[in-house]
Amino acid sequence: MTRYRRMAMQPECDMAIDDIIHEFVVYDDHNRLVDINLDMVKGLSATSRRAITQEFENVLDLLEFNEKGYEVARHWYIDGRMFYHVIIDPKNIQDGIKELRYIDPRKIKKVRESQKERVQLDAGSVQVSRVKSEFFLYNEKGFVGYPGGSPTSAGMDQGVKIAKDSVLHVTSGVMTEDNRMVLSHLHKAIKPLNQLRILEDATVIYRISRAPERRIFYIDVGNLPKMKAEQYLRDMMVKHKNRLIYDAATGEIRDDRKFMTMLEDYWLPRREGSRGTEITTLPGGQNLGEMDDVLYFQKKLYKSLNVPVSRLEPDSGMTLGRATEINRDEVKFQKFIQRLRLRFSMLFDTALEKQLVLKGLMTPEEFAEIKRDIRYDFKQDNYFTELKENEIFNERITTLTNVEQYVGTYFSRDWIKKNILKMTEDGVEEMQTQMDAEAEQNTEMDAALADPADGTNGVDGQQGPPQ
Repeated sequence: MTRYRRMAMQPECDMAIDDIIHEFVVYDDHNRLVDINLDMVKGLSATSRRAITQEFENVLDLLEFNEKGYEVARHWYIDGRMFYHVIIDPKNIQDGIKELRYIDPRKIKKVRESQKERVQLDAGSVQVSRVKSEFFLYNEKGFVGYPGGSPTSAGMDQGVKIAKDSVLHVTSGVMTEDNRMVLSHLHKAIKPLNQLRILEDATVIYRISRAPERRIFYIDVGNLPKMKAEQYLRDMMVKHKNRLIYDAATGEIRDDRKFMTMLEDYWLPRREGSRGTEITTLPGGQNLGEMDDVLYFQKKLYKSLNVPVSRLEPDSGMTLGRATEINRDEVKFQKFIQRLRLRFSMLFDTALEKQLVLKGLMTPEEFAEIKRDIRYDFKQDNYFTELKENEIFNERITTLTNVEQYVGTYFSRDWIKKNILKMTEDGVEEMQTQMDAEAEQNTEMDAALADPADGTNGVDGQQGPPQ
């Protein structure tokens, strides 16, 4: 998790995370960030629905989700897990949850103690492992272990035990290949990010070292001995490097030969018999403006985080048009956001269950029956899915208009509802009930207009219905 947090400090990785969390949590000045949807829950009275909705709002207030939704979602996404300690009043349990206290995931872990038993079967005995107890272990200094070590490694079995039902936790759902450790969604971006860092550093070093042009001095040392040839070469270097600068402010002449710059020259001795003293130029790098490799790994980093590559380009704007103009990557990105929201909603389920059970509004068994039908509506900011749904609906209406003349001849209305409008059995019944109710209401209104009870018409005693 510490590694993940360091990755989030990289500018490119931070920009990608911001794109994900901004789609995950959409702020609205007038509404909550997320609402509970009980439309699919059957068998609940109006009073129970209002109570569940009110307790869900209390849970959001305890999580401070409407004020700190961005920080909460960002911490969960980066760490890959989130823990909250449930604080209640033991003397007055029916008051529900008093506080949800955030716990650093590096300081808490879940422990499952098991014992092996032998079970006698018809074919013989089999050794099985049964869970003896489950609890959370908290250590203020964190846990120290070794990669691939067992849960009883050094420092891994020390801490304060916390009851299992006293902690709310939700994970990313991403596991290692052996299903022993929870990973973050950032884990698959470790390699592309490291490659991007190395390439950026190499590019900077190459540009600094190869950008300037350098002079090469070939000094003819004749047939001087080695020691005298080196001394003669040093004398020539000092002579040509002597820079006398006139200071107009003080009127002094300053000698700057002691300063070394990156425009360092090369001095090479040349023996008698070859060419004489010569000065040439070593050109700088010619491909310093190439950034294709860096851009490649930036795009690879975005792809590893499921963010559309088009968002990496600042010049590409957002286009709201037909579904055929929508980038496929944006649709995939919206589905990825929906998966994140669905996984994160497990935290709401657990907190809401504890709140309802503690206040005596519902038993755990009753909540388990309605849990699968509870939905959470997050505020939407990505219009691509809405545009796609609108265009699909328009195409269905167009097809319905085209086959309307064949109803009763080749197609039945039930077949059209199920195959063209894609309505379910429940949807057909619900729509028919609503249409019957509206038709009955219109009939009653027409009857009242045609046959008024007071026998008058108009507001001034004329025959007709009262207005």
